[in-house]
Amino acid sequence: MNIRKYSSISLSVVLALGASVSYAQESDQGLERIQVTGSNIKRNDLEGAAPVQVIGREDIDRTGFTNLQQLLETLPAAGTGTFSTQGNNQDSTANGGAAISLRGFGADATLVLINGRRVASSAFAEGIVNSFVDINNIPVAAIERIEILKDGASAVYGSDAVAGVVNVILRKNFEGTEVSLGFGGTTGPSYEETSFSLLWGTGNEESNATVILDYFKNTPLMRDEVGIYGTVYQPENGIDGRSSSGFPGTFIVDGVLTPDAACPEENIVNSTCRYDYGPAGAVLPVAERVGVMLQANQMLNDYAEGYIEMSAQHNTSMAFGAATPLGRTAGLTVSADHPDNPYGTDVIINNYRTVDAGGRVWNIESDTLRLVAGIRGTIKNWDYDVSAQKGRSKSLQTGGIGDGWIRVDYLQREIDAGNYNPFGGTYNDPDVVAAISTSLVRQGESHMTSYNANIAGDVFTISDMTVQMAAGVEYREEDASDKPDEQFERGLIFGTEAISAQASRDITAAYVEFLVPFSDTFDVTLAGRYDDYSDFGSTTNPQISFSWRPLDNFSLRASWGQGFRAPSLAQIGLGPSQDSPLVDDFYRCESDGVCEGERERSVIYTSDAVLQPEESTTWNIGVVWQVTEAFDFTADLWSIEQDNKIDQNPVENIYAAECGDQDSTICQRFDPLPGETLGQIDKIYNVYVNLSSQEASGLDVTAGYLFKLDELGMLKFGVDWSYIDSFEKDGIEYAGELNYPEHRGRITADWTFEDYGITAIVQYIGEFESYQALSVMEESEADMVDSHTLVSLQGHYNLNDETKLTLGVTNLFDTDPPFTARGYGYVAETHSLRGQFIYGSLKYKF
Repeated sequence: MNIRKYSSISLSVVLALGASVSYAQESDQGLERIQVTGSNIKRNDLEGAAPVQVIGREDIDRTGFTNLQQLLETLPAAGTGTFSTQGNNQDSTANGGAAISLRGFGADATLVLINGRRVASSAFAEGIVNSFVDINNIPVAAIERIEILKDGASAVYGSDAVAGVVNVILRKNFEGTEVSLGFGGTTGPSYEETSFSLLWGTGNEESNATVILDYFKNTPLMRDEVGIYGTVYQPENGIDGRSSSGFPGTFIVDGVLTPDAACPEENIVNSTCRYDYGPAGAVLPVAERVGVMLQANQMLNDYAEGYIEMSAQHNTSMAFGAATPLGRTAGLTVSADHPDNPYGTDVIINNYRTVDAGGRVWNIESDTLRLVAGIRGTIKNWDYDVSAQKGRSKSLQTGGIGDGWIRVDYLQREIDAGNYNPFGGTYNDPDVVAAISTSLVRQGESHMTSYNANIAGDVFTISDMTVQMAAGVEYREEDASDKPDEQFERGLIFGTEAISAQASRDITAAYVEFLVPFSDTFDVTLAGRYDDYSDFGSTTNPQISFSWRPLDNFSLRASWGQGFRAPSLAQIGLGPSQDSPLVDDFYRCESDGVCEGERERSVIYTSDAVLQPEESTTWNIGVVWQVTEAFDFTADLWSIEQDNKIDQNPVENIYAAECGDQDSTICQRFDPLPGETLGQIDKIYNVYVNLSSQEASGLDVTAGYLFKLDELGMLKFGVDWSYIDSFEKDGIEYAGELNYPEHRGRITADWTFEDYGITAIVQYIGEFESYQALSVMEESEADMVDSHTLVSLQGHYNLNDETKLTLGVTNLFDTDPPFTARGYGYVAETHSLRGQFIYGSLKYKF
């Protein structure tokens, strides 16, 4: 069989810069066959038919990031749906977690693997029902490299590999000890990060054991530390996002909406006392993570090697929010004989906030365990691997007495007794506040047990062309539960989201893959996989790809495949759950002149009992051109089409269809006040069904160039660019709209000379339009959110053979995020507010 390869010089360029290539190992006898993400067949070629980007250990170190979420969210291929603890707040359903969303198709459409294997999903779903793998459970110190397949791969891996695959390869076969200590902080607000890792390994040709201990901690960055970006009331910028649940409050007196007399005039909008909740939140909450991993292997005989992977991770974080907001749904009243009632008649509390109880605080803990054991080897040129895996993810979210959580029945009791005064912006006696306070607990847990067996080898040879095959079977059991506090289920607690879900299932799968070389320059890969789910049935997904090298330094590649995403356990087992999106009740404004603007509305979610899998079709066409030994270039056109997507009906659409009717059972309202046609919205009902579709296409370009500077070392340049030509969802074009920039890119320059090295990274996010309602998104143009460019710089020096010192700064010029006239004045889902961050680390090997 003809072996094709690149020179070691050009390989070093693309690997060092994290370009889109397959990972390869070089031996004295030439290039070994190795398995890359996206295929179960080991290959000789460094460039296959699939676009795989590799981020090596050195690439990770050069970024200066000490957690995986920070690293992955800077990738040009990452998009909307990528989230982190930066989003922690009292309304989030996945506090403490982080996930990557390739192409913007959502975290649930990106498959995350560890050493090529699935892992248990997070116990808490994001966005009510979107299951994801929490990448905060993967310590950066434990990573050898990350392989990112930017193509669908359900024919190889099954569910979730719709937009791509992120395969994290852990460090193993290490000998010696490596200790690393890092510290960094912002130059403005008081935000700091501390990291420590210990890597130890011992072994010989027959066996090895590698142990990794990792610790990370960051201090909080609170909203009240970031100036104008800490408030939702910026009249000079046209921003007024203040909540209608104010302090002082707003009451219904004799059928009339009446703001508290103590409410400052500038806070009264449409007869409602508003409240700026911004300063009570956090940009980045405090977080602490500690993990330990073991990877060991032992040769049993000439044909078999036993191996084991074990990991345990414990993470803690917090979420912060303003004091509990209470609307009319809470059902609170004040009698006429209350000693502090200034109105002399019975009063309905329409909007209020228990500021005297303090801001709301969530404490989040998560524990994950993972165990893999197996035997692998080679018999008569056939590789085999048989393994078993158990994984568990457990999360606990608590709020204690004094953390701002109150029960409305306790509050009503104290009001009725005349002990609690809701008027005049009064800070009530601490003993009374304690009497209305409560503690609460949310518990989540997910498990996965899997058994895998696969083989791979040469099937037969025709005319010096060897056909290779890989095949395997898999059995997997999954279960998940998410239990809210029973006080919430009884309607006694307000001011947080609540998820109720419980489900389990088993999956049986079989897959096969063939690599057929038709000549020394042209080969075709055929793959197929059959999955049978106990809850919805079976699905079969094929894929075909080819690679053609008409010239030694130039090749074409293409792939086409079908994929699927099974309904998540949170979607299948969803019970009544609640969210609080912002909704502007313009119907009431138009009919009765009661204009509240955007405010939180209670939305109750359930799930369709007969959910079916989402279906997808992907294709990719690309070129790989090694112009010279020093210059490499790749370009890939890609397309993803996803149908039957499980989604909620947009609340905006439900409002438009239902909320103009006072008697609607979907959009339920309170009785109108005297003289009004429509009452205040009480709650809106929504459901998750197979109703949505999304389709996207674009272009990825990567390039690497290596300058040899003779006595002055080497200088490497790299470009990684992603362009979204179209992103259409449910018939609406999103490319260039809010959170969907058409351009994302990263440029790197790396100079090394003897014991010195300097790396510069430029990250670019293109411009996009600001928020628009779905109904007018394609009909009008909003203000533009400007492009955003961040520059980072790092230098390292090898003090001796054992010790390496690194100093660096991210966001070198302390660039603020671009402005948008909404929220806090910037787009938090896309841009970072951390500011200039200076760090250093010391690594010692012995």
